[in-house]
Amino acid sequence: MKFSSRRLLILAPIFGALVLSACGGSDTEDRLDVADPNLRFVHASPLAPQVTLFRDNVKQADATDVSYKFASDYFDVSTSSALWSVKTSVGDVLVGEQQINPSRGTKYTIVALPSSNTANSIYVIADPYNKSLTSDKAKLRVMNAAYNISSIDIYLNAVGTDIAAAGINPRIAATAYKTSGPASGNDSLDIDAGTYQLVMTSSGTKNVLFKGVIGIVKNQDILLLTVPDNLLTGTIKPLVKIEGTPGSSELPAS
Repeated sequence: MKFSSRRLLILAPIFGALVLSACGGSDTEDRLDVADPNLRFVHASPLAPQVTLFRDNVKQADATDVSYKFASDYFDVSTSSALWSVKTSVGDVLVGEQQINPSRGTKYTIVALPSSNTANSIYVIADPYNKSLTSDKAKLRVMNAAYNISSIDIYLNAVGTDIAAAGINPRIAATAYKTSGPASGNDSLDIDAGTYQLVMTSSGTKNVLFKGVIGIVKNQDILLLTVPDNLLTGTIKPLVKIEGTPGSSELPAS
């Protein structure tokens, strides 16, 4: 059978979607903004005990009795508005709660984080996840969960780059404590695959708080979380959550 060029043009998007579906499953629905809303939970408080995630006071099997550095993968949730809360596994002490009204095509992340050296809270990130059908770029977002650092800049450059040099600017700037960069409600950052030098500084300065190397693969969904390292010295360290990889891991300094 012969296809006219006009028919091929009409069918091309369909073939493209089928290929993406074969490679990435529900990723195609995500990119078309028709997927059920997704939600995940990250325990990013080194000060908090084991905790459990609740939806309208119902324990969530994907995040029950979990410890620091736990990070679930995204799971489908209803589009119905619900009260999401995090409580300690022993005693059901409330860590934090927030009403979420999920939208299709949007991914939500609930983060448990320290609010002081004795208390904890939560923060919710909404990511509209706008990604074209043909893009193979990774998605990157940073969450500042380090209450001992008011605001951070993130540099991603070739390994060996001197960030103090003129013209070297942050890739994600001025992410305040208990916020994410890009800000919640905005799309996460598109970034090409490769090996990058990751440098975190106090916002507006070249005062290095952390320096390491991170490898980024095509189509990855990456969340960087800065958490307190040494409370006495005011240092921080990053945790990395890669979607599809169990938990979060600590990125080593270099």
